[in-house]
Amino acid sequence: MISGGLILSRIILADLKGRGGYVNKDTVAGGYGSRFQGHSFTTRFEKNLRRVLQNLPSIHIGYLASIFAGSGHEVVVTRSDEIIEGDLAIVLTSLVDYRHEREWADALRKRGTRVGFVGAPATHLPQLFERFGDFIVTGEPEAAAIRIAAGEDPKGLLPSPAIDDLDSLPFPHWDLVKPRGFGYTNRRTLGLTRALPMLTSRSCPEKCTYCPHRITAEFRARSDDNVLAELAQLCEFYERLHIVIRDPLYTLDRERCLRIAEGIQARGLNLTYECETRMDDLDEQLIREMHASGLRAINFGVESPDPLVLKKVARRFIPYEHMRRMIKLCWKLGVTTTAFYVIGFLQDTEESIDELIRFAVDLDSTFANFKILTPYPGTPQFKQLMSLIDDDDWEHFDGYTLNFRHPALTPRRARLMLGMCYSRFFLRPSNLLNFAGLHRYAHLPVLKKMDAWSWQWQEYFDRPWLEKRKVAAA
Repeated sequence: MISGGLILSRIILADLKGRGGYVNKDTVAGGYGSRFQGHSFTTRFEKNLRRVLQNLPSIHIGYLASIFAGSGHEVVVTRSDEIIEGDLAIVLTSLVDYRHEREWADALRKRGTRVGFVGAPATHLPQLFERFGDFIVTGEPEAAAIRIAAGEDPKGLLPSPAIDDLDSLPFPHWDLVKPRGFGYTNRRTLGLTRALPMLTSRSCPEKCTYCPHRITAEFRARSDDNVLAELAQLCEFYERLHIVIRDPLYTLDRERCLRIAEGIQARGLNLTYECETRMDDLDEQLIREMHASGLRAINFGVESPDPLVLKKVARRFIPYEHMRRMIKLCWKLGVTTTAFYVIGFLQDTEESIDELIRFAVDLDSTFANFKILTPYPGTPQFKQLMSLIDDDDWEHFDGYTLNFRHPALTPRRARLMLGMCYSRFFLRPSNLLNFAGLHRYAHLPVLKKMDAWSWQWQEYFDRPWLEKRKVAAA
């Protein structure tokens, strides 16, 4: 079909459902993705829970769908392995599922469809994909997509410079992508509702050496009005909508967050939302104002409770008492908190990981997410650890596998310690009260005694492998 001299095509956008465990792509780990498999009762339960509460559509696919549809092309979004006929296909890549993505692309290419790849792995490891497609977009994909939609013939490596004016981008086209995830909007009851991701900024201005969020482009932010306009549009399309703001550092600009919160209330937008940030970029007034506008969850990084470990990876230390005050306020308001932790820093030992677990329990966040340090390509840490990396399978760089020679941990012991992090945190009797909305009773002395008993009980069942630690220490 031809319109105004432009040949209109059938564009296939593929965000394939990952294989092997719960696979999360798109903006997770800076676009490299993660795979959570579950090797114990607790982690298997966590894996299934994530399938429900973290099953969001790809925000980059949403933007690409809007760009191509806006130029008059027919757009088909797929997560299936089924081969779909089309003129051109664009595959969202991940590190944890790249073989599957290449296999699907190669099969489609053999049917006569031109195929390209986008995403962080395509940008930083294009050699993984070059034999399986016709072109590889390097960088944030929107600039290249705009050129392709306008008629450019994509070939080979296709540079896609970051767009400085994020307000110039169309809003994601969710009617084509189809929301599939749920948001848990009321932590006192089972209040599930549809959830959609949103980016109000790109990249991150922090300098943490292990973080891949900042390696593809510089930090930029959308204007208040542009963010509010997208929220208003979404509220017209969906009722009881929950927005997952995927910015790595949403509250970096405190005044901007206050203005957006005030704008949500002034427009009477019926929504809830959650965000990710640093705890030292929060204060009581900001949390209260955001809560009044619909904030229901805050996700934040702790990584390690050891200031010296954080200094080694260029992460600013956040005072413990400040975090505790903010979490206490969130419990009072009904705002869920999720703390992120990383085990496997070079200074870590099994004993220090024990202390990390106790710190996580004492910090009293609603949830906790534990991962194993992963040296992602393109980060300063990847260069620092390159001589120690002993895993040549990129799919193992999933956030939950030890990929380098650690002075105190083996891959198996790291996985066992990871399982212990989840079981010790989530299988406390007091934590079960938290799930039931009875946190006010969780700190009673009898519950603390039950928590201590639970820890001992779990140690009893873990004794076969914990005993090996004592033998090694002797």
